[in-house]
Amino acid sequence: MLGVISGDYGKPRPAVVVQSNLYKNHPSITVCPLTTNLIDAPTFRLLLTPTELKESHIMVDKISAIRSDKIQKKLVNYHLNN
Repeated sequence: MLGVISGDYGKPRPAVVVQSNLYKNHPSITVCPLTTNLIDAPTFRLLLTPTELKESHIMVDKISAIRSDKIQKKLVNYHLNN
């Protein structure tokens, strides 16, 4: 899932949820925020091919857990089947 979370400075930021659906009723969600400030750090910043969004990097180095009620909006619903 790609959702919008509150940013550090009050600005909403898109994020990729990186948590199993087994924990969907848990009060927190593990996310990786996105940035359009592209830098050359392929180990920590993964390119997200855009659809409706600008070209972005997934900031793996900024992974964090947030409260579920802080998800403002679901942008894209995408699941990996493993």
